[in-house]
Amino acid sequence: MKIRESLVYNAQQVRQLIDLVAQGEGTTLEFKRKVSHPEKVVREMIAFANTGGGVLLVGIADDGSIPGLKYPEDESHVISEALKKVSPALPVHETFIPLGGSRTVLQYKISESRSKPHFIDTENNSRESFIRIQDKSVKASREMREIMKRKQLSKDVHFRYGEHERILMKYLEVHQTITLKEFMLVSGLKRFFASKKLVLLVLANVLRVIPSEKGDQYTLAFGKFS
Repeated sequence: MKIRESLVYNAQQVRQLIDLVAQGEGTTLEFKRKVSHPEKVVREMIAFANTGGGVLLVGIADDGSIPGLKYPEDESHVISEALKKVSPALPVHETFIPLGGSRTVLQYKISESRSKPHFIDTENNSRESFIRIQDKSVKASREMREIMKRKQLSKDVHFRYGEHERILMKYLEVHQTITLKEFMLVSGLKRFFASKKLVLLVLANVLRVIPSEKGDQYTLAFGKFS
C-alpha cells in the first residue's frame, strides 16, 4: 500500500535530497538507479520494515550522483504492482521529487513495522523475508522470522535451564558466539529443537542474535550467564 505525495519543483526539497544522498547508503538508506527488477526494490522495503525503517531513493546512482528518472510514473507503477506480492500489506510513503530538466527522484519512506515479519511471494511459489544489516538487505532465517513474529506479542518468556542450556553456556564462555549448526553438534539436538531453544533464549534476553549473510550467530546478551 502506497501513500503518494506529488510535488512541484521545490528548491529546499532538492537541497534536503542532496544532503541525504551525501550520507551514503547505510542501515537506513538505500539507492537505486532505476527499477530494472521491482521485486528487488521491494525486498529492500521489506528489510527496512522488518528492521528499523529507512528511506529508499530511486534515481540515485551507486556513486551518489543524482541522474533522476525520465519516466517516474512508470517506475512508480511497477513498484506498486510488486508491492501487491507482499504480505502483510506494507505501507510506504512515496514522494516525487522533481529535479528540473524533466528529471525526478522517487523517495520511499518505510517505517519499522508493527506487523513483522513481511514476506514477498517469489516466482517459485515460496515466501521470503528480509532484514537490513548495515548497507545490505539479507534473507531472514527461519529463526529470525520467528523472533520477529513473537516479539510483536510482548509476552513474558520463560525457559527451563537444563542440560542443553548448560552445554550452550559453557560453549559460549569459551567461543563467545555459536551458530545453530554448532549448537546442534555440541548438544546432539535435532534442528527443530535446537532452533526452538535458541529462539526462546533470544526472546528471554539471555542471548542476542547477530544476523549475517553467512548465517546467524548467537552470543550472550549481558556477558556471563549465571
